[in-house]
This record gives sequence, structure tokens and C-alpha cells, in this order.
Amino acid sequence: MPSNQRILDLAERLVQTRGYNGFSYADIAASLGVTKASLHYHFPAKAALGKELIGRYERNFLAALAAIDAEVRKPRDKLRRYAGIYAEVLAEGRMCLCGMLAAEYATLPKAMQQELRHYFAENERWLAAVLDHGRRAGELAFKGSAREAAGLLVSSLEGAMMLARSQGNTKRFGALAERLIAGLAA
Repeated sequence: MPSNQRILDLAERLVQTRGYNGFSYADIAASLGVTKASLHYHFPAKAALGKELIGRYERNFLAALAAIDAEVRKPRDKLRRYAGIYAEVLAEGRMCLCGMLAAEYATLPKAMQQELRHYFAENERWLAAVLDHGRRAGELAFKGSAREAAGLLVSSLEGAMMLARSQGNTKRFGALAERLIAGLAA
């Protein structure tokens, strides 16, 4: 019987490459060499699997943000490291799990929609704190609130991932991300 971890790892890869609606339990079962019934033992419904995927992805992302906070002092460098998380995912031939899910938002179960909103709210909260600190320190400049600038940054990075993927050019993401961050310099 497969472990929750193995199921989640495979499901995460499938969502990041195909989307939530682009795979089924049959795909997971075939890849793991198990029956669909054994998957239902761990996750009774695909919605339960999806909700757990988002929760795990958020926990991992928040841990990465905590590491940035612990290791990096300058706000612009924190933003570069943040963009670097996206770049690493893209370099693996994947997309941001929650960005992929956001594209399918209307078709997701309500519980997954709620988890997805929470993920993006947490991202914006962290970014807003970094942006606000940078503006107060005189290192960053932007119009409007830090929360609005954070939303713009998240949406721009998610869009840059889509462009880079659609053009088969991961280097383009890095150039766009750097331009975005450079545009925030005071």
C-alpha cells in the first residue's frame, strides 16, 4: 500500500504539470502500481487529496519564507529569493501548484477554493511585510499600499511563469522577475 507521502508527491507533480482536472485516481494508481481502492483508503475523494495538497504546499512555502527571513536582511534580496522559489519550480518543468489550481478555480470543490485563497493571502501577507519594511527603510518605492504591491508581485510572477512555460524559455522568467524587483528600487 502506498504512503500518503508518495501519493501526495505524485499528485503534486501531476497538478503542476497537467492541472487538477488533468489527472485522475487511475493515473496515480497506474504510476504507483496499486489499485484505486488503496488510494481511496488514504484520500476518500479527490477533493480531500486536493485540499491536503494545497495545505502541504502552503506549509512548505511558508517554511521557505521563514528561511528567507532567517537568512536574508535586505528587502530586495528577500524579494529575489522569493522569485527564486518560483524559478526553481519552473526549472523542474513544473508550475506553481496554486497557480495551476487558480486557473481551474471555478471547477474546484469549495474546500479547495478556500485553501487556495488562504495560500495566496499568506503569500501577500509576507510580501506586504517585506515591501513595507523596504519602503520604511528607503530601499523600496511603490505606489499604493504594500498589500496592493504584494498582490501585483504575486500575480506578475505567476503570469511570468505561464509566459515562460508557454514559450519554452525558463530564462525569460528570471529576466522578468528581476525587472519586476528592479522596478521597486527606491
